[in-house]
Amino acid sequence: MNIGIIGGSGFYKFEMEGAQLGQVPLVQRTDYGEVNLFAAEVGENLVYFIPRHGVAHSIAPHTINYRANIMALHELGCTDIIATNAVGSLKLMLHPGDFVIPHDYIDMTRNRYMTFFDGTGGKIVHVDQTQAYNPYLREVLISAGAGMDVQVHPSGVYICSEGPRFETPAEIKVFAQWGADVVGMTGIPEVVLAGELEMRYASLCVVTNYAAGVTDRAVMDSDLQAVMADSMGSVRAMVMAVINRIPA
Repeated sequence: MNIGIIGGSGFYKFEMEGAQLGQVPLVQRTDYGEVNLFAAEVGENLVYFIPRHGVAHSIAPHTINYRANIMALHELGCTDIIATNAVGSLKLMLHPGDFVIPHDYIDMTRNRYMTFFDGTGGKIVHVDQTQAYNPYLREVLISAGAGMDVQVHPSGVYICSEGPRFETPAEIKVFAQWGADVVGMTGIPEVVLAGELEMRYASLCVVTNYAAGVTDRAVMDSDLQAVMADSMGSVRAMVMAVINRIPA
């Protein structure tokens, strides 16, 4: 089976124990642009890894070529996508360092290409979003985290803001009233685009901070980076466990 891994903030290299050829660079050309990615063999599975922000974190959330990334994985034969996302917590019970496996989302982005089916060529497709995050992959993630020394929350609502600025306390208050649990800048439109191409998609969200106004502390990018760095060992272990649990 071919599996796509999309690495978020802090996850720039596919350096996994047991993975072969994890740093072989590839360029996949799609109708939406070129994508730089890496190929690795993990057991009987072939894994394609995309660092969402680039290997040097040089691509801002609102400028990522989401359509090219998802199409590249699709054209390479990937049936499943596991994405990692750094998120802010809207609830005191979701602590920095915790993992959240979202089951639903709210879209607050404004200027992104949201679909492959925009009417070009006369084709428009309306994709059901009742279970946008694949239930099977979500269960695999939850199971993989059960034996690890990290708190894994098995559900949550992810709200995606446009970025690259952080959200205001007033925005966070509204988001919480809507039922959101965590906030990020990159989960949309990835999950939508994967669904349009009938690819199974799930997200591993890493809580890196409390969002603005949840506590008295200001949101500092340095704090986010520190928590993400501390969490990367668990992130890599969970991703590797998921790859090994998906049957070839």
